This record gives sequence, C-alpha cells and structure tokens, in this order.
Amino acid sequence: MSASPSSDASLILRQRDGDIVTVVLNRPDKLNAFTIDSWRLLGDAFLELDADDSVRCVLLRGAGEKAFSPGNDIGEFETARSNKRQAIEYGAVMRRTIEAIGGCRHPVVAQIHGICVGGGLEIASLADIRICGESSRFGVPIKNLGLVMSYSELAPLVRLVGPSAALQVLLEGSIFDAREALRLGVVTRVEPDDQVAAQAQATARRIADGAPLVARWHKKFVRNLVGGKALTDADRDEAFDCFDTEDFRAGYRAFLAKAKPQFNGR
Repeated sequence: MSASPSSDASLILRQRDGDIVTVVLNRPDKLNAFTIDSWRLLGDAFLELDADDSVRCVLLRGAGEKAFSPGNDIGEFETARSNKRQAIEYGAVMRRTIEAIGGCRHPVVAQIHGICVGGGLEIASLADIRICGESSRFGVPIKNLGLVMSYSELAPLVRLVGPSAALQVLLEGSIFDAREALRLGVVTRVEPDDQVAAQAQATARRIADGAPLVARWHKKFVRNLVGGKALTDADRDEAFDCFDTEDFRAGYRAFLAKAKPQFNGR
C-alpha cells in the first residue's frame, strides 16, 4: 500500500491499495479533531477522488484506534469562529466538504474506532456504510456549547436517522454507545474492536470487486429517491443503461462460466 500526501500530509492522508483509497483524518494527538484546514483538505481529497474513475471505493477513518473524530477543535473557536461573520466563513468551508463527501460517486465506507462525536458524527453519517467497534461512542452535545448545527451539517443526520431521532440526539446531547447507534441507524454494523479494521477493509474489497458503474448508479438512484426527485422518463430509462456496458457482458458471461468477473468500468 502506498501513501500519497495531500497538500498538508499532517492533517489528511490518502493511502491507495489498488482501486481502494483510504482517507485518514490524521491528527491523533487531538483525537483527530477538525481545524478549518482539516475541513478544507478533506474536501479537496474527496473532490479529487470523485473525479478519478479508477477509484472503486473510499475508506474513511481516523488515525489510531482511540477516535474517529470528536468534531471541531474547540481551541480554534477563539480565533476562527468567535462571531457570526467568522462562523459563516468557516461554515462555507464545512459545507463544501460535506457536499463533496455526500456527492462522491464512489461508495464510501466509514471505519469507526472509539469517539465519533459532533462533526465526527456528521462526517461519518455521510458514508454509505458505517462500521464501528463495540466500545465506540457517539453523540452531538453541542447544546452545551451554545452552538447550533447548520442546515448543511444537519441534513445528512436527518436523512440517516429521521427527524425524531435527530432531535433526540441534539436536544438531549447525550453520549450513546454502539448498540444505541445501531438501533438509531447511525451505524450499519457493530464489530469487536479488534475486528473493525479488517471488517471495513473486507467490505471495501467486496464493493470494489463489483461493477463500478453499477455502484455509482445505485448511489445516484438512492439519492434521487431519498431526495424526492420527480423522476422523468429519462431518469427511469437510465436504469437500463447497464445493459449496453462491457461490464454487464463480462458479468453474465462470467456467471455462466462459473468464473469471477473482471470489470473495467466501461
């Protein structure tokens, strides 16, 4: 596995293993808490990965095993988010990144160790599949900071767990465990702590071994349905474009030959 640094390798790392790219929130001394530079670099990473047709799955994780991320670094508030004007500017950077992750064509798997709170939970909720450890902890206790979650930040959580559960999380501000996270729909699966990495990587490999165009179409179609898009005849017909792809021919021929299909994304 080779690593290719982003413009500031000390904050966000990208590690490539063939068609799977792991994006690492790399600030372990602060439990991977976000700064404005972290948000910006994470958005840069996802915009670049989205444009790369050779990527078949993105694995998103925090450095180390103590935390995915506790959210924004509160120590930065004094200089970067101390008033509404600054908060609007900071929020624009966050929105760009949230939209870049949420709009990524490729499947995204969140590998969650330990703490996943506040902005960390916001980021994790953007992943298509979210796998955590039994000792992971979740929550959005921003009521204790006098802080409001903006529309851009709130939308992924509401889509994931629904309005009632989202309000429960926000209004109570409680920290809850992995089993409650699974019940609410915050995570997809709970694994033993020492199996999270292996299970997340195995999930990414199963995704990457599938037809990449199909994965992108499925993400697009689910977004259209969840977003309440009024489907046109062209939208409905797009679901049959797969029949004209090389991957479809490779897939059914491999099935008939009892062989593993080799997809090329065409």
